[in-house]
Amino acid sequence: MSNLYIETPTLLSEPLSDGLGKPVWLKLENLQPSGSFKLRGVAVLCQHEVAAGARGLVSSSGGNAGIAVAYVGRKLSIPVRVVVPESTTAQARKLILAQGAQLTVHGASWYEANAYAEASLAAEEAFIHPFDHPLLWQGHSTMIDEVAQQGIKPGAVVLSVGGGGLLSGAVAGMQRLGWSDVPILAMETRGAESFAAALVAGEVVRLPAITSIASSLGARQVCDQALLSAQRHPVISDVISDAAAVGGCESLLREHRILVEPACGAAVAAVTEPSTCLAGVESVLIIVCGGVTMTAENLLEHG
Repeated sequence: MSNLYIETPTLLSEPLSDGLGKPVWLKLENLQPSGSFKLRGVAVLCQHEVAAGARGLVSSSGGNAGIAVAYVGRKLSIPVRVVVPESTTAQARKLILAQGAQLTVHGASWYEANAYAEASLAAEEAFIHPFDHPLLWQGHSTMIDEVAQQGIKPGAVVLSVGGGGLLSGAVAGMQRLGWSDVPILAMETRGAESFAAALVAGEVVRLPAITSIASSLGARQVCDQALLSAQRHPVISDVISDAAAVGGCESLLREHRILVEPACGAAVAAVTEPSTCLAGVESVLIIVCGGVTMTAENLLEHG
């Protein structure tokens, strides 16, 4: 099977490095054809399901996963249905429709949309979960392979956590490379901190609601694999404000002309906001997970 995702560049950010006082690398997953890292795992899982005989693909999404499934379905000439919650932005809905998918809006959060999507599944359709499947993690892990192939081994990896698919994939890739000495800083926004809650409880817990503007982080509970990954690899959790995440977006736009959504800005905020989390590391890799659902107008509203 041919890859439907691309190898993305890893950029040394001189402005962010100067500000932090150590090298800051950016893994530019926002450059994927669908606009986010989600395409890696989604492509692997969709191709697997189609090869197994699926004649339709169904996904639930806050935005980016749905866009990725819709993109893959169009490339494979397979019909796609995507169910999104009411919190999904107009831009995300527009991009899903632009790929030719059927769009349904259901529920206040991703959790309700997901339950509806699974219940509506027809016999010939395959369900593509946005973050909880081994093939998704396998696909996401390839970004870590690329960083290593580009000759970089960072002192720490910074990423945002929604449902935990990116975290699970990153840990899989780092373990495969023997990077057990490289900690992960897992960033969430207040009001969407389901991973931090799971770490405190020692088990996956469900938030009563999502109150953060970072709708792409809007999973009320992380997948079991995210918690398992944190038990197998050094992971530090940090929860920041929506304003700090927006500040991360503004910094990336100002310094690199890259527009991302608050869910991605949360990772950038790890180096733009005062923090002791990265004090002991020599260099930092930030996974710029995506931003295709963000518009300049939205960023101005949030700012």
